[in-house]
Amino acid sequence: MTASASLCRRECALLATVLVLLLTAVLAPVLPAEAFAPGVFADQRVWHGVSNAMDVLSNLPFGVFGLWGLWQLRRFDAAAADAATEPPGSTLDCAWLFFAGLLVTAAGSAFYHLQPDAMRLAADRAGMTVAFAGLVGLAACERVSQRAGWVLAWCTLAGGLVAVACAAEADNLLPWGAVQFGGMAIVLALALTPKLPGAIGVRLGWVIAIYAAAKLLEAGDAWVYEATGHLVSGHTLKHAVAALAALPVLAALQRTGARGLRHNPGAAAATA
Repeated sequence: MTASASLCRRECALLATVLVLLLTAVLAPVLPAEAFAPGVFADQRVWHGVSNAMDVLSNLPFGVFGLWGLWQLRRFDAAAADAATEPPGSTLDCAWLFFAGLLVTAAGSAFYHLQPDAMRLAADRAGMTVAFAGLVGLAACERVSQRAGWVLAWCTLAGGLVAVACAAEADNLLPWGAVQFGGMAIVLALALTPKLPGAIGVRLGWVIAIYAAAKLLEAGDAWVYEATGHLVSGHTLKHAVAALAALPVLAALQRTGARGLRHNPGAAAATA
């Protein structure tokens, strides 16, 4: 059994999974978006004229981690441009997409929570899609192949934006569920798959655990608010916890440094 044969099987398995999710999103019965629309958030306090202030301001960690990651990646690009001893790959490209997505997530989520409505919810989900695409692509770069990661990232981005439009315009939440939960199922499966040689070693298990904790806090929004004596709500904590998903990526980049990584502006062309 050769390494190339094993790699080919991983790509085929990933492709089959993506096709199943696509068919589910297209052919499964409509899931009415209105039936699963977010309810009234528990903490509606106003602070200095900012409505739902805690749910708005708790998006700041997304912006902080996004800027931190982009700054670190810029340093890596500069160092790699001087050395240029390794072949180009897509790991850093997906990391760029992920951290840029965190900035968009911070803006979109703050915009939505300031005055929640259907239009702003679509903006919130669109921002999340950018970060999510980078994360899923990065996981595939680590465990499947560089080309698979790059293609998966952009397929997730395109599919996610279409899913957001379906939820907003066609009242069908199923495509969004396929992208979000199907994507995390892919990350979970990849977390159980051995790393490829040269992978930067993002601890995907921690990403999954953080995501699960954030979803639990979101579900327990009102309960947490009551349990803390109206100090903080579950949804506010959900934002802060979800932003911590950046830490495993940052830690892996810091361990690796610039060695073996080089931004690849031609990655998309290489996979065309």
